[in-house]
Amino acid sequence: MDSLLIMWIALAVVFTVIEVATAQIVTIWFAIGSIGAIISNVNGANPVGQLIVFVAVSLLTLIVARPYLRKFTKTKVQPTNADMCIGQKAIVTEKIDNTLGSGQVKIKGNIWTARSSDGENIEADAVVIVQAIEGVKLIVKKEY
Repeated sequence: MDSLLIMWIALAVVFTVIEVATAQIVTIWFAIGSIGAIISNVNGANPVGQLIVFVAVSLLTLIVARPYLRKFTKTKVQPTNADMCIGQKAIVTEKIDNTLGSGQVKIKGNIWTARSSDGENIEADAVVIVQAIEGVKLIVKKEY
């Protein structure tokens, strides 16, 4: 067994192990290219020919398969009802004080824990605008 064949086999194994470890469809193209190079080596191709086969097969599988696979691996962000609160007005029901970790707002009939986006204390009954959602807390800013 020649050293180039051993190298191609090792690369195929390494790329496959990386692919399995990451589960991101990153190196599978190179593993398939390595298999192509192994086949070309066994059929007597010279080192340059083996390299050309490796690059060509890797690129071909990348170009052909990746767009197809992305349809199945693409994660879609599903907006929730909570996301609809962003940009909406809310009424402070309990004084917002980030230092004390206190504060609540009412929006669309629901009470949420709230924190001020700029660190400002906001008194009860003030109107605020929801800037973001962090976990189960609304990040708000006083409306002026």
